[in-house]
Amino acid sequence: MSIDISEKEIWFVTGSQHLYGEDTLKQVAKNSKEIANGLDTSIHIPVKIIFKPTVKTPNEITDLCLGASSNKNCIGIITWMHTFSPSKMWIKGLTVLTKPICHLHTQFNPEIPWESIDMDFMNLNQSAHGDREFGYMMSRMRKKRKVVVGHWKEDRVQKKLGIWSRVALGWDEFQNLKVARLGDNMREVAVTEGDKVDAQIRFGFSVNGYDSSDVVRHIQNISESRLEALLKEYEESYTLTTSLKVGGEKRSSLVDAAKIELGLRAFLEEGGFKAFTDTFENLGELKQLPGIATQRLMADGYGFAAEGDWKTAALVRAMKVMNVGLEGGTSFMEDYTYHFTPKKAYVLGSHMLEICPSISDSKPSCEVHPLGIGGKEDPVRLVFNSPAGPAINASLVDMGNRFRLIVNEVEAVRPMGQLPKLPVARVLWDAKPNLEIAATAWILAGGAHHTAYSQALTTEFMEDFADMAGVELLVIDEKTSVREFKDKINANEAYYHLFQHGI
Repeated sequence: MSIDISEKEIWFVTGSQHLYGEDTLKQVAKNSKEIANGLDTSIHIPVKIIFKPTVKTPNEITDLCLGASSNKNCIGIITWMHTFSPSKMWIKGLTVLTKPICHLHTQFNPEIPWESIDMDFMNLNQSAHGDREFGYMMSRMRKKRKVVVGHWKEDRVQKKLGIWSRVALGWDEFQNLKVARLGDNMREVAVTEGDKVDAQIRFGFSVNGYDSSDVVRHIQNISESRLEALLKEYEESYTLTTSLKVGGEKRSSLVDAAKIELGLRAFLEEGGFKAFTDTFENLGELKQLPGIATQRLMADGYGFAAEGDWKTAALVRAMKVMNVGLEGGTSFMEDYTYHFTPKKAYVLGSHMLEICPSISDSKPSCEVHPLGIGGKEDPVRLVFNSPAGPAINASLVDMGNRFRLIVNEVEAVRPMGQLPKLPVARVLWDAKPNLEIAATAWILAGGAHHTAYSQALTTEFMEDFADMAGVELLVIDEKTSVREFKDKINANEAYYHLFQHGI
């Protein structure tokens, strides 16, 4: 499976009114089209930017918003008020609009033409107060949006629009996402649970349960030629340990792993699922816990989380869609163990098997090792380290009365040793501002031990995502202090209580 965004588009919408005459409106349209075309060709924006005719009346605005909401390829709109556009005209349109909004506060010309400026120029270029009028109405209507300020040709502005565009892709993915759960949650675990109905209402994605037998049915139909082709792909893509090579004592484990991948892939494709979970407690007739299968499916763009954690699986998929075409990868992750020293403390992130090779720093090693839980045969997995550099960990949790998105900025570092006896993929990171504060804040926030880890995305992506989803966001970064973080949690409790009751 590849992530196809080729048909996705964002509409560029310019507001004005009939007050200024036809000549002004013609110039507005010409300027707006030039901006839309400029953004469409920007290297920072991954989707098509579609110019839309200037909206000048309440009916035109409403028709456009209805059209955007019903168009499956439109993932959001960028709005700009070239002149003054009285915002009462926008009320009905904004009420029916269901797509994300980015408010671009710009103007066509970068500078004031000091020697020639007159009132005609001023009437044409009124975004300085036209956008303020529009901004008031969106604030009055409690409409979440991203505001980008600056000249439209600036790299800084286009990069911000690009981030928002990628997040809109992730949000659009949520609206159509189907998550398959193979088995239930790991028994007695709390944070991987949650209200799936409320999640579908809030985010759009559906979550349903299936049995391992649904995968086994596909495994039984695998042809010998497909199996041999996949085994050859393993041999070419990874460094196989001797026991997994042809004639090796564990070759049958690699064959079984390949069968599981082919069966799991066929099951997901048949059901239209782009994210899934499994759990070692509900493997049924599967001979081993899916390791390399899950890792390779994630590398192809599928969302995944272990032990039935459907919220993280969905989040991983959305972040992979945002990530498409960027350097660095995104993976399911777990805070596993700590490295405490007097000067610095680090987190070793990993999981039993299922870390995505999109965050590998080199050609992974394909290995087979015992797994002390689950009671199945030794699973095959890819083993690698992750490269150093900035990254984020994101966790989506159900707080009972709302969903909360928690983000910790981290800096991945090289492991201090070779880890010759640790047969899993792993990454070592320095949590910002330091482990003591980061872990304290994370625990106070109720953050899960499962996360979506990304070296391609930044906190700004997740901030935009929280706004689109209308969920609480808590960020742990270089500036975080425990006292202020507690205050924010307490303030948010009050805010969301009042919000729920319409106060």
